[in-house]
Amino acid sequence: MEKVILMEVKMADLPGIGKKISFITAEDSMIVLIVHHTGKRELYFFADKDNDEADFSINLSAEETRELGAQLLGAVFQPLDNDKMKLLKSQVVTEWVKLSKKSSIVNKTIGEAGIRKRTGVTIVGIFRDEDTVIASPEVDQVLKAGDTLMAIGKQEHISSFEQICQGEESL
Repeated sequence: MEKVILMEVKMADLPGIGKKISFITAEDSMIVLIVHHTGKRELYFFADKDNDEADFSINLSAEETRELGAQLLGAVFQPLDNDKMKLLKSQVVTEWVKLSKKSSIVNKTIGEAGIRKRTGVTIVGIFRDEDTVIASPEVDQVLKAGDTLMAIGKQEHISSFEQICQGEESL
């Protein structure tokens, strides 16, 4: 069972200014949020909660503060918990595979090669020569000899994909 450490939160009135909210983390750092009556927010970070001077600070509008809060709450992205991440890592592999000129998929599009259908692997990037990187290639992207293909899939799928790329198996 995981040990849960709660963050200590303190609030104080700042007469004529607004509120001060202090958050003390499990690592003994401190984040201080000053909320002004005008709507202005100041955020301060202290690596050591006992320091008198902040390591850094930023000013935020009310809108920026709400957006930051929404992101901290996970409005757009929810990370996987450790157990799910371990399961995902044990099943999914990312590999970079160089495409040999003797491969049957050279000069074919990703769609024509039927890579995903035949191997279960998805090509998520192509590194071509020193200056060309194709991120999230479309199915109509032509594969060229010498390309380094960034592929994601289960290990057994990656192995069959590697054989195809080396010209040891045809589609």
